[in-house]
Amino acid sequence: MVLALLGCAADAPSPGSQRTPESIQADIQALIPSRVPQRAAWAVDLQLVFAGLKLDPSTENVCAVLAVTEQESTYNPDPPVPNLAKIAREEILRRAGELGVPELAVNLALKIRSRDGRSYDERLSAVKTERELSFIYEDFIDEVPLGKRLFANWNPVRTGGPMQVSIAFAEAHVKTRPYPFPAQASVRHEVFTRRGGLYFGTAHLLGYATAAYGSAMIYRFADFNAGRYASRNAAFQQALALASGRKLELDGDLFVSDADRPGETELAARSLGAALGLDDRAIRRELERSDGEAFDRSPLLARVFALAEARSGQAPPRAVLPRIVLKSPKITRRLTTEWFARRVEERFRRCVGSGGG
Repeated sequence: MVLALLGCAADAPSPGSQRTPESIQADIQALIPSRVPQRAAWAVDLQLVFAGLKLDPSTENVCAVLAVTEQESTYNPDPPVPNLAKIAREEILRRAGELGVPELAVNLALKIRSRDGRSYDERLSAVKTERELSFIYEDFIDEVPLGKRLFANWNPVRTGGPMQVSIAFAEAHVKTRPYPFPAQASVRHEVFTRRGGLYFGTAHLLGYATAAYGSAMIYRFADFNAGRYASRNAAFQQALALASGRKLELDGDLFVSDADRPGETELAARSLGAALGLDDRAIRRELERSDGEAFDRSPLLARVFALAEARSGQAPPRAVLPRIVLKSPKITRRLTTEWFARRVEERFRRCVGSGGG
């Protein structure tokens, strides 16, 4: 998909518009650690991002974005990934194995000379960043018949840019809100730029509302890692476990798409159907709203929390850090969503408290 040159859209004045862009940029630059190269350029891009998304460039909001950026890339628009060449080769062989393609055929395909003059094998051996790897996959899919068979329209590089934002999120976001800047050939390519990565990462982090979090940024940091509303949904699971007496994983994932095989959270809610005054169909319908703000007003959520409070004698928390173990070829030690959220929270508090320097 080629993006149109839409310019900086602003149908209504954004929060903070009483200040000049230059003053906002100066404030943002003061929050960026002094060791970061091109601080002024980062500040300009981030001011444009907040204006484009019509978000308030408050100290808290800016520091939240900077904290995620520092955690994910240490302010590198295209951060290197250790052992990426090995990871990429293993992914190609894994996909080939799933499709019954012999390893010999894969190795022969990788010997084909690519458009930059090197063989795909040579390019893979030298790859250092996800941007480079994504471009290799694009060329391999376009130019090599086996590449089309292995990956079709699916590029396995799923995150990118200074905030390591999901490319799937970015591609979905532009379908509902036009990208406000002159763009490269595709959304995917734009994610790998400084401004594009900041734009989509900021949208993912701050561009949604829920009453559950109040001013606590740590739950947004967890959601950035686990998916929007995951912390609110994990709190619902905790309340539901208390109300039903069933043990539930607090992962923020409230339903499975297969209606014939409901998940554990849905089964727990169904077990309380009479007490909640909701039948199985109504419970399912409400759980399907759990990926948006509307679930904040769900009768299922309200009644589960009321029942949990009646049974425990105290109000359950409305936000809980999801308990998810992170799994990725890039991760070489045991990490969790809670670990990620707390690490970013530390950076956030340091930025707010000390001006970032």
